[in-house]
Amino acid sequence: MKFPENLFSKLEARKQNNALRQLPTSGCLIDFASNDYIGFSKSSAIFEATHQYLIDNKITNNGATGSRLISGNHDLYKTTEDFIANFHQSETALVFNSGYDANVGFFSAVPQKEDVILYDELCHASIRDGIRLSNAKSYKFQHNDFEDLERLINFNGNFKKSIYIVTESVFSMDGDTPNLEQLVAVSEKYNGYLVIDEAHALGVFGNPGASGGEGLIAENQLQDKIFARIMTFGKGLGCHGAAILGSVALKDYLINFARSFIYTTGLSPHSVATILIAYQYLENDKIAIQQLRKNIVHFNQQKNLLSLKPLFVRSKSAIQCAIIPGNEKVKSIAAQLQENGFDVKAILSPTVPEGQERLRICLHSYNSEVEISKVLELLRNFV
Repeated sequence: MKFPENLFSKLEARKQNNALRQLPTSGCLIDFASNDYIGFSKSSAIFEATHQYLIDNKITNNGATGSRLISGNHDLYKTTEDFIANFHQSETALVFNSGYDANVGFFSAVPQKEDVILYDELCHASIRDGIRLSNAKSYKFQHNDFEDLERLINFNGNFKKSIYIVTESVFSMDGDTPNLEQLVAVSEKYNGYLVIDEAHALGVFGNPGASGGEGLIAENQLQDKIFARIMTFGKGLGCHGAAILGSVALKDYLINFARSFIYTTGLSPHSVATILIAYQYLENDKIAIQQLRKNIVHFNQQKNLLSLKPLFVRSKSAIQCAIIPGNEKVKSIAAQLQENGFDVKAILSPTVPEGQERLRICLHSYNSEVEISKVLELLRNFV
């Protein structure tokens, strides 16, 4: 079939750079690749509880039937959004179909033409894509560097409109975290609006005095200092969708102006029920979170004992990255780990900058200490 020559050339260039993306096949390897940090995606209890909830509430619709502004706003949405808002100690929550939709919807709609967006250079593609759709000016600051952030604020002078400062509480490719209290101080100094993506913190970090799993903002008791939090459900919650947490006014604004919310069919009742039940389990199940934290500590201890620490980006999260420059080399090591039964993925350029290619090792509550030690011993032998 006919295919544009310029597109074919781009595919060929990817092949030549050993960077062509392909869909992986499923296998029976030990999971060190997925974002299912506390095992909720595999939970038969959550699956069965969701099914029972739908039966008990006589919900038999397979689909939403339309956008939420037309026919898709079934009652379960309000129940779920109220639960999420209460869980995260937020005024409101607005559910989107995915984390990508939430970020694109927020950044394309909220910052206005005279506003300025200052974002961490390692922010997720969904944030950057949303920023590209915005009419606001945007500048990136060096990773977790708040002196550079202040330099950009001062460089742009006195703002007549609003400053939006954007980062992630846990970065998806490095697994590290910013100093959130320092970031809040900078934001307050310049009367900025903080926007924090908590996709990889939900279910991993949280307020020790409460349920746990609420995210790093809650762990640092900064809920009232953040303009908007983006919670994504496809990682620690083990299902699908996302929510933007914020004020009543922000929710009303997004309903009226976020195009990725307005012009898409809503999630099915089954999807929303799964989100609700997963949150209820997160509120009550502290064992999985505690086991995950133990595994993170064990991983960091073992990489030190095996003299692997210099390879890794410093992280206390479930994401641990070993920098191994070169697409060919990092793919080769990942293949060797897979041949030995461990599902560890190579992250290649251009997904990460050239020279920053890496093995991204994701830890889970269901990984054993023996498995963690073994994968690190193999890595030491292969590098």
